[in-house]
Formats: sequence, C-alpha cells, structure tokens
Amino acid sequence: MKMTFYGHFVAGEDQESIQPLLRHYRAFGVSAILDYGVEEDLSPEEAEHKEMESCTSAAERDGSGTNKRDKQYQAHWAFGDRRNGVISARTYFYANEAKCDSHMETFLRCIEASGRVSDDGFIAIKLTALGRPQFLLQFSEVLAKWRCFFHQMAVEQGQAGLAAMDTKLEVAVLQESVAKLGIASRAEIEDWFTAETLGVSGTMDLLDWSSLIDSRTKLSKHLVVPNAQTGQLEPLLSRFTEEEELQMTRMLQRMDVLAKKATEMGVRLMVDAEQTYFQPAISRLTLEMQRKFNVEKPLIFNTYQCYLKDAYDNVTLDVELARREGWCFGAKLVRGAYLAQERARAAEIGYEDPINPTYEATNAMYHRCLDYVLEELKHNAKAKVMVASHNEDTVRFALRRMEELGLHPADHRVYFGQLLGMCDQISFPLGQAGYPVYKYVPYGPVMEVLPYLSRRALENSSLMKGTHRERQLLWLELLRRLRTGNLFHRPA
Repeated sequence: MKMTFYGHFVAGEDQESIQPLLRHYRAFGVSAILDYGVEEDLSPEEAEHKEMESCTSAAERDGSGTNKRDKQYQAHWAFGDRRNGVISARTYFYANEAKCDSHMETFLRCIEASGRVSDDGFIAIKLTALGRPQFLLQFSEVLAKWRCFFHQMAVEQGQAGLAAMDTKLEVAVLQESVAKLGIASRAEIEDWFTAETLGVSGTMDLLDWSSLIDSRTKLSKHLVVPNAQTGQLEPLLSRFTEEEELQMTRMLQRMDVLAKKATEMGVRLMVDAEQTYFQPAISRLTLEMQRKFNVEKPLIFNTYQCYLKDAYDNVTLDVELARREGWCFGAKLVRGAYLAQERARAAEIGYEDPINPTYEATNAMYHRCLDYVLEELKHNAKAKVMVASHNEDTVRFALRRMEELGLHPADHRVYFGQLLGMCDQISFPLGQAGYPVYKYVPYGPVMEVLPYLSRRALENSSLMKGTHRERQLLWLELLRRLRTGNLFHRPA
C-alpha cells in the first residue's frame, strides 16, 4: 500500500514521517494543509445507528417534538450513513463527549505540527468531530426558518427573487405584518427594531434581520414563525435538556480551544463545509469565531460550497458582515463533496434540491463567487481567499482576474489548493511562479486511513479522468527531458 495507493494519496503515518515530503514540497513553493486522515471503520448499520442516536433529541425520542421539526432537518435512517455517495470528505460519527475531546486533541497536534514546519500553515477541521450533531441540526433549522420568514415578508413587499443583499424591507410595513401574525405585541415589536440595529434608513436587510436572533433569544425561548404550508405559528427554538445544553457548550468550548491554539502557533484554521442540513449552523458558528479571532488578520477561514444554489448569497452576505463589523474576511471556495448524497436525500425526503442543476451552472457560480471576493480583495488589503479547485479553467480564471485587478502573488492574499496526489500539473507550476499554493495533506497509519482511501478509490470516477490527464502530461514531460538530456528538475 505504501508503494502504491496509500503512498500516492497519503503523506505518511505520523508527523515525523511526513517531514521529508513537506520539505520536498516547500522546495517547489508548495505548502501543506495538514489533515489527520484516520476514520472509524464502521459498518453501514453501525454508522446508521450512531447517526440516528446522535441526531435525535430527547424530545423527539419521547415523541413530544417529532412533528415540529422540518423534515430536511430531521435524521433519516435511509441517510444515516453519511459516507454514502461522498467522494473525498472524511466523515465523523458521534460516539460520546470523550471521543470529541480526542478529536480536539488530534486537531491540536496538527496545529502544533503545522506551526513547527511553516509560518503560514493551515489545518482543516470539521465541526461534526467536535460535538453532538443534534445541536447542528436544530440550530441549522432555526437559522433556515428565520431566513425563510424574511423572504416571506419580502414577497409581501413585492421583492421576490432579488439577491439577498438587494432585498431591503420597509420596517414600518414589516412591523405591521408581524403584529398581524400575532407573534408579539406592537410595543414589543417596536423594541426589536431600534436605531441601534437599523440606523436611520428605515429599511432592514437580511443581515439586520439575522442579528435579531441574537437579541431575541436572550429575551425569550418562545420565538415563533409562521409555517409556510399550514399558516400556523410554530416555535423557532426547541427546548434542550440540561445534558444537551452541556453538550452544546462543550462543542463551543472545543472550538475556542482550537482557535486560541492556532493563534498562538500562527496557523490558520479552515472550517470544512458539510451537508446542507448541518451547514447553516456550521457557517454561523464559524462567523462567531471570525468575529473574535479575525481582528488583525484572517485566522479562521469559512468554506463556501459553490455547487449550492445559494452560494453567491452566502458569500456576499458574509463579506458585507465583515465590512460592517470590521473583522477580516477569510474564505475557501470549493465546488462541494456531497452532491450525489444531497440530491438523493432531497428527492427521497421531499424538499427542494439545494444543488445547482448542471456542472456548468456550478462552474458559473464558482466564478461568480470568486470574482466577487477578488473584487473585495482589491479594496480590502486584509481579506484573503483560497481557490480550492482541480479545474484548470477555474485556475486560469482566477489568474486572469488577479492580473486585471492588480492582485500580486507576493501579496499572499489569494491562495490555491489541491489534494495531495492530484493535479500536480497545477500546483507545482503555480508554486514555482511564486503563487501561494497548498496541498491538502492527509496522514495517518495505513490500516486506519484505509476506510477513507477505499471510498475515494471506489466512488471518485472523476479521479480516474484526472489521472488520465496527468499521465498524458507526465509522458510529454518525460519525452521533453529525454530530448534535452535534463532528466532531473531542480526547483527554481
């Protein structure tokens, strides 16, 4: 395995054994995003059982809360094994709080290893490794319902179909609508919409609206929103048991420990994106970390999946929030790793497919999001972005727009990223040309990394297309070196 598949896609078994590869890459201008690639070797039945147990609240288990949850944000047996249909993303299943502490310790060791070998390193973390996913499901539902409520009000004010940042509701009309729904008294509603939150514009955008959740939840655990189908008012927040509250608190504490350690070691944290039923909460929690730790420079990077229909809205809202609040925006743009699973789940359970309809539409979305962020970088010297892509057209697009906008490689504001063992024909020429380039570097013992590797081998058909392209390029390069008599290349 070390001489073949493992040796190609995994850097080594531990932090010491990966050092020669990291030094070799640095000689060519390529850095590393370290990722301890160990994954539990669970059977599908074991994975389903763990997922259903960890995603179901006490209220749902005793039957008192089942029907109040949106079906998109409930756990379903048919999709309990989150590894199904996933190409390369590693998957964590909740066992207990001690296991989450163990994951945190692993991430801490990755941060220390990255800090020792580089002064500009990254490590990747997943929030499902740090706590019970039930909290992410329930919080995601809260955020999605609150956002949906805003768009319902926008339709009433004749603003259907506008981009998120272009939708601005008249506050006076909004207050009237909320009062008619019976959510609160007129005096209470007026207290929500103060000059402190709205300024003097008399209008409210989605960022203003989202900020109300913070202040309102401090006042009440019974915030309600209308159900679009039934018209009935429903609680926005579910009650947590004392143990569930503690589990949620511990998850936030683990995130804080990792961010503080990253600050100490000078390492950036990339929070990986996950399934859409977890992602609203993951993005919101990442934003909270960015507010706290991205004061002088981007330390925490959020991940945006450009195969999602709402990717552009998500990017533009977060860029605008960073502008208003004065912290440093940091983003990683990816296409997304859960396409087949997301499509199948939406069709089976019965909600709108969140994925763009075609590969071309996803490319267009990626380029649109990237262009918006690069424009922001032109005017904001502290913002940064990683273009995580194996698509040569996307990389060419990024390079062309950087040149047009005057964004220079030496500024280290636009990074490029690819997986270890893939698309070296992109990574190494960029590194040699002075661009900041990173390889996503999994490492870990052979037998413990095999579950992750085997899924990639079986499921990633696009991987084989990519290796065919690389094989052609390797033969051409070998022939060129033979003709010129220069078999061994030395880094510039």
